[in-house]
Amino acid sequence: MKTLGVIGGLGPLATAQFMEMVVRMTDALHDRDHIPMIINSQPATPDRTRFILGQSKESPLPTMIRTGQELSGMGVEYIAIPCVTAYFFYDQLTASIPVPIIDLIGETALHLRENQVTRAGLMATDGTLAGGFFRQRLESAGIEVVEPSAANQQLVMKIIYDHVKANQPVDMADFATVGNELRRQGAQVILLGCTELSSIHRDRSIGSGYLNVMAVQARKAVLLCGARLNPAFSKLIT
Repeated sequence: MKTLGVIGGLGPLATAQFMEMVVRMTDALHDRDHIPMIINSQPATPDRTRFILGQSKESPLPTMIRTGQELSGMGVEYIAIPCVTAYFFYDQLTASIPVPIIDLIGETALHLRENQVTRAGLMATDGTLAGGFFRQRLESAGIEVVEPSAANQQLVMKIIYDHVKANQPVDMADFATVGNELRRQGAQVILLGCTELSSIHRDRSIGSGYLNVMAVQARKAVLLCGARLNPAFSKLIT
């Protein structure tokens, strides 16, 4: 099998959950049936959202490039980045790291189209929304994107930064408030467009019509690296 490298620590919990997700998605009878992974976790990487919004002059890009180049030197054949906001830098990363980086957003668009989704709601960081890259990629694939109001986007950021990253319980009423607003705007599927939100999908019952984009990346990693996919994960929309 091929070796997967992971640019990790963005944040640490998302990285840990990504590895668990890859393992659970693999149809394995023995340890040797799982793909080899090398995780380079750098939690001191500058905050992606703060840089994109101009709240910090400290770019995360040099750290991410260095981390990816270190993984390349260790012999990995594909790289995953369990951080959606990091994909603001995707073109620069792919130009600087000599190993293919899994296109999380492109794979998400493909999965939505395969399931006849034409309008999706996006729960993500302020950096992802302001960067516009997620919306642009989906719209170029013929998928309309709806986003939370300013007030409800504050709830999304509270969930991500004050709850998940701070290792505090998530207020599911806030989560439901955002989801209900996106449904009213016609979203057929709501994207958990921040990898930190994957913990909610793992730990809580969130109902139907959600797509955890980190799961899309994990499934692609399993397939690219040559392992068998657990059939339970052929479709990822709840």
